[in-house]
Amino acid sequence: MIRRAGGNLRVLNGPAPEASAQLERDGCAVVPGVLEPDAVAALKAEIAAYFDQTAPDREHDARGEFRHGMLNVSPLSQQAIGTRGILDVVEPLLGEDCHVIANTAWRNVAGHQGGRWHMDAGPHLPRNEGVAWPDDLPYPVFAIGVHLFLEDCPLEAGPTAVLAGSHRSGRLPPRDRQDDLDLTYDGRQPVLLAARAGDAAMFVSDVWHRGTPAQPGFGRFFLQIHYGRRDIAQRIRPTAEVNHLSEAAIARAQTPRERALVGLHPMYFYDA
Repeated sequence: MIRRAGGNLRVLNGPAPEASAQLERDGCAVVPGVLEPDAVAALKAEIAAYFDQTAPDREHDARGEFRHGMLNVSPLSQQAIGTRGILDVVEPLLGEDCHVIANTAWRNVAGHQGGRWHMDAGPHLPRNEGVAWPDDLPYPVFAIGVHLFLEDCPLEAGPTAVLAGSHRSGRLPPRDRQDDLDLTYDGRQPVLLAARAGDAAMFVSDVWHRGTPAQPGFGRFFLQIHYGRRDIAQRIRPTAEVNHLSEAAIARAQTPRERALVGLHPMYFYDA
């Protein structure tokens, strides 16, 4: 656990929620009831209206399941990212000055098929297979994904599956088993993050996770919030749109490496 003091990070030796310890140890946790029913209903209505009034904002989103940068278009989404029931859990791991690096609403269609095993970013401390992380050293956390559910997500709805402890591996999921629902890590079976409306399912960015196939008639609807340490750049809008550069500096950067070097990065995880 960490805290920010005088501009630098220090070890947090005081108390922290059990969910924070679970995230640090296992890489995932579900925190019940971070939003009251009335707040959930209002947030769901506002996000649903935005889905209905707008087109998908990425070409590959053929089913129209995603809307990015929600805090910019939804006042209640911006309010939700500051929910104390969430911040009380993530701040001991990321620091009191952590910020939102991405904010996407998901409305998965009924019977969706989930996805492949992946990690959202990293691994932040890559290592070769067989190089274990020491048990007496807490694994550092750089970013945390939060699914704030707008409707119930039972097992039939295809909840996110997480391989607990895999955030400590320093490796990506095996490429030849990305579709394997029976994948294990260190002998541990996948944990399914089923939840009720108003609950927050959380996972460390380095952990191996995937959506699971839903049963017919069941989908998912949630606000995804990615929190990162202050040192992790926000990815709410592409660097081509939001950057620190003059027009002349942009014009001088010709090659892909020159563009990346001045901060004009290709879009990838978290980017809208």
